[in-house]
Amino acid sequence: MRISIIIPAYNEEGNIHKIHTEIESVFKDLDYSYEIIFVNDGSVDDTEKKILELTGLDSNVKLISFSKNFGHMSALIAGYNHCQSDAAITMDCDLQHPPELIKDLVLKWEEGFEIVNTLRIDDDQKDIFKKYTSSYFYKLFAGVSGVPIEKGSADYRLIDKKVIREINLLKEHEIFLRGMFYWLGFNRTSIAYTPNERYSGKTKYNFRKMLLFAINGITSFSTVPLKMITILGFFVSCLSFLYLGYTLYSYFFTTNVISGWTSLAISTLFLGGVQLIALGVLGEYVGRIFIESKNRPRYVVKTKKGF
Repeated sequence: MRISIIIPAYNEEGNIHKIHTEIESVFKDLDYSYEIIFVNDGSVDDTEKKILELTGLDSNVKLISFSKNFGHMSALIAGYNHCQSDAAITMDCDLQHPPELIKDLVLKWEEGFEIVNTLRIDDDQKDIFKKYTSSYFYKLFAGVSGVPIEKGSADYRLIDKKVIREINLLKEHEIFLRGMFYWLGFNRTSIAYTPNERYSGKTKYNFRKMLLFAINGITSFSTVPLKMITILGFFVSCLSFLYLGYTLYSYFFTTNVISGWTSLAISTLFLGGVQLIALGVLGEYVGRIFIESKNRPRYVVKTKKGF
């Protein structure tokens, strides 16, 4: 039996050889053949060069190289599309996902679980903002979508070939895989882990990407869209009520107020906020329909090696 290790890589030149060595060491203690599928997501450094070096040294290493940066989700999907193994494990290239945990994932799979998720423990996480926003996001997501993603869910998981087959049948362009694995069902369990420090390079997940990730996740599974223009609409509506106090004060306690100004100001602000909310909701779903209707591929492969 064989296991595929799928590793998206975007500007990770300093981590390629290290993670290969770690995975190679893990499988010395496992009675399985394996392959490592690196998905080069349009890197602009020497990531592709480092992976090509490994393909010449190790027949277990394979490369899928995108024509440009298509994003983390597309890289994971590409790995599943090219996977022919009995199970697949996805993990990040920066070694924050401990390679030694692969043994535990495989053990749970041998027990009969078809999806083995990992839950990140962030008790000592330095980025307090990210820690708490992540926690609230999963609560919000579960509340509006009915899909109960566990707190700390990560893209470090093992899935059986049955699940791989179902993932490959999905045609959604804007797919949210963390939610999809809970939506699909199957026999599922989770393992907690403490992340390592990043081995080399800098994180690619800035605030903008985290926000877009959250918006995509919610709008993929819910009729309650979350987008900045919608938030702005609510914000403006709330401001209209705060402004009510000022306009009433001006009307009753000053003498330089034009007749009708108070009601006009309040109604204009309130209705403006409501209109922004409506436009945000409509724009979000029209935008998703537009993207899906074009039916473009999720990614474009420039080169492949080892397949």
